[in-house]
Amino acid sequence: MRDLVSAFGGELPGEDLLAWLDAFSDAHWNFRGRLGGVERDRIRVDLPPQLAAAALDAAAGLGLTGSAEPPHDEYAHVLVLGGLARACLQRTEHAARLAAARRIGSVAALGSLRPLGPEERAVPGVEGCATEADALAAGVKAAFGGDVPVLVAPPRAPGAGRANTADTYEHWAALARPRADQRILVVTSPLYVPFQHCDAIRILGLRYRCGIDTVGFDPLRASTPQPPGAAGPDRCLQEIRSAIRAARALLAAVA
Repeated sequence: MRDLVSAFGGELPGEDLLAWLDAFSDAHWNFRGRLGGVERDRIRVDLPPQLAAAALDAAAGLGLTGSAEPPHDEYAHVLVLGGLARACLQRTEHAARLAAARRIGSVAALGSLRPLGPEERAVPGVEGCATEADALAAGVKAAFGGDVPVLVAPPRAPGAGRANTADTYEHWAALARPRADQRILVVTSPLYVPFQHCDAIRILGLRYRCGIDTVGFDPLRASTPQPPGAAGPDRCLQEIRSAIRAARALLAAVA
């Protein structure tokens, strides 16, 4: 993080680190904000070569790339997070692969009623799907065949158009009531592992005292390929900012 900040002309402070990084990342890496809150797949920012290289190096060092195997052989719950249409197929496929090799209590897919964009609706495997929840259901049917609930969470913030990751955790936990001795595996995309792991710890770890592991799918093994730019330097910077904000929220919850 120090190297990345330096590449963008900054220097890490000695205190209030996450607050400072939140403001710095807003000024330099908040491409969604600059583009009016567009979906992540609409981010298109060309960076100078040296900044692009710094972004990719930082993403690798901060755990936003690659796919690690879950560290345990048994989980009480597996949560597959929703997202863009491709991700719904990729994550459910990966979750089924992981579940087949482990002792799993239950599997749930967590999503929202976000409408799919035109490019998403053209992805093979989600034909006829209108929302993220529909795409998750298609992924669940293809990967598991059935017996996996797709839970659609309402947004908790007034005026929010749809549920975010934290909202889906809250909604699932209110229904499932996980016990303090249970371990949960969250399955998502590599870029989002840090921020969605922090949110899972904040909500499911702190409140319910569950053990949390979060893993991303392996793009090289996914039947649905990644589109160009899916893990580009602009996307990496945006999700490093997401991780900073999620870590800040976690720290506030702990405090």
